[in-house]
Amino acid sequence: MNAPEPEAGPLAERLGASGTLPQIALAIMSRVGGRSHNEDACGHWHSDRQLCCVVADGAGGHGGGDIASKLAVRHIIEQFAAAPLSRPDEVHDLLLDTNTTVIHHRADGPGQANMHTTVVSLFIDLEQGLALWGHAGDSRMYLFRGGQMLAHTHDHSVVQSLVEAGLLQPHQMRTHPRRSELLSALGTQAEHLHITTATKPWHLQDGDVFLLCTDGLWEYVNEVEFSASLARAADPHAWLTALEQLVLRNAAHAGNATHDNFSAITVWIGKGH
Repeated sequence: MNAPEPEAGPLAERLGASGTLPQIALAIMSRVGGRSHNEDACGHWHSDRQLCCVVADGAGGHGGGDIASKLAVRHIIEQFAAAPLSRPDEVHDLLLDTNTTVIHHRADGPGQANMHTTVVSLFIDLEQGLALWGHAGDSRMYLFRGGQMLAHTHDHSVVQSLVEAGLLQPHQMRTHPRRSELLSALGTQAEHLHITTATKPWHLQDGDVFLLCTDGLWEYVNEVEFSASLARAADPHAWLTALEQLVLRNAAHAGNATHDNFSAITVWIGKGH
């Protein structure tokens, strides 16, 4: 199944209860921000047993970025729909194969010669109540349980490496002048590609919330704002609407009229928070 085109605003969908899990609700959003066009892409697919969500942020100039991000989303969804994943190494292999696909399509035209894309993906076995995820670049997945943020993925970026070396505080990442410099993204030769996956399947509980987003969103929403807005939101659609308003407000306060595209998918397990 092909990934849908990026949405102009929040789209909500509810998946029926399956196995031992309560109902799952999902919402998706992609906005152009202060840019002239949107190079983000996001999509999801589900069957009675499986759910796959993907968010990607393309770059490369001359239209190549939006092609790369759409390629990544479409390839991951199509491959997962054909053969669902159950182990972290399978997630790694799928992202590595997606990287090969992006590189292969660079030859399709001169505008695609330097295209690449970040990606973050979530895979849920609805019957077993297990989740896996993987990413490359600085698009992130945040995990909440009981309304509290438990963790988020670590970027493959220059500023993340500075944080890990103890040279930068995490809160300084959002404003550092080198914040947009990636160490890895899809479209990189395999020997230089960084892919990070969940180390083992995550056992879902009622109230778990996942947020997959591009850096255009998390750059303008800090951890306190994520949790506070989640606590106030009645459903996934309302939460993404609140996050959209936070991005627009905080970007305006920062004086950044040309802020990046921002996109997100959120998945709520049961009541969500």
